[in-house]
Amino acid sequence: MLHLLQIVATQPDSTSATSRAVAVADKLASGDIHWQQVMSQLITWSLDAGRHIIIALAVYLIGHYLIKFIDYLLTRFLERRKVELTVRTFIQSFVGILLQVLLIISVVSALGVNTTSFAALLASFGVAVGMALSGNLQNFAGGIIILFLKPYKVGDWLEAQGTSGTVVAIQIFHTILQTADGRQVFVPNGSLSSGTITNYNTLPTRRVEWKVGVEYGEDIERVRVVVQRLLKSDKRIQPVPAPEVYLGEMADSSVNVLVRAWVSNADYWSVLFDINERIYSTFNAEGISFPFPQVTVHQAGA
Repeated sequence: MLHLLQIVATQPDSTSATSRAVAVADKLASGDIHWQQVMSQLITWSLDAGRHIIIALAVYLIGHYLIKFIDYLLTRFLERRKVELTVRTFIQSFVGILLQVLLIISVVSALGVNTTSFAALLASFGVAVGMALSGNLQNFAGGIIILFLKPYKVGDWLEAQGTSGTVVAIQIFHTILQTADGRQVFVPNGSLSSGTITNYNTLPTRRVEWKVGVEYGEDIERVRVVVQRLLKSDKRIQPVPAPEVYLGEMADSSVNVLVRAWVSNADYWSVLFDINERIYSTFNAEGISFPFPQVTVHQAGA
């Protein structure tokens, strides 16, 4: 005597679900199948499904902690090898995604799904996703280019794609920038590898510029001497190339003096703000006047 599930499975493919249900009902009514057999089959199927579910859950939990352990070992290995932080973050991101995919395949296999057909389905799905997400493939290729050409590394201050910030991590699809006001910006690697990038940390030194406005009538040579004295008193300002102070332009309400000096990258912002404050205080003490916009109104006679 055939079991219930065998009867359902042996129905022709063209047979509708309703016809199958009717056939099974007829068998039950005629006594060819007993309820005990039905219950036995259901219990057997339930136990088998439960076993697969428990195994799949165990595989997921073990795999989840195993991925964390592998990530820990990989991090320690790369640190001992003194691999650059830029390369390290890229490798960790790539390996993490690969292990997650393998975990999903293992869980599906533990559920009793044929992995051969699943792999073929996954490959077809990957092709479709690859065509739909061609931009991400470009970002992946861009990440490889960045990794080898090294236009920047983790810790550099960049200005690119309309934003600026410190490079926090280089992942397989994006570069993460942290802005000065504490925001994280994810910039696609594809646009960074093919676009314009301004890296402020590539060279060891950087030029600081100030534009100081004084009133018309002030002695420019005196202004130059005072500014040069301030610059020479600051040890962070490099003597070579020598600081420059010259008349930049004669604007509508002021004579603008342009000041240039070279400092190390690390001292750029502190020197910029400190000299700003010292110029303001010293000019006031020396009696050098700052201009302010003036408008002369002539009233026509009645």
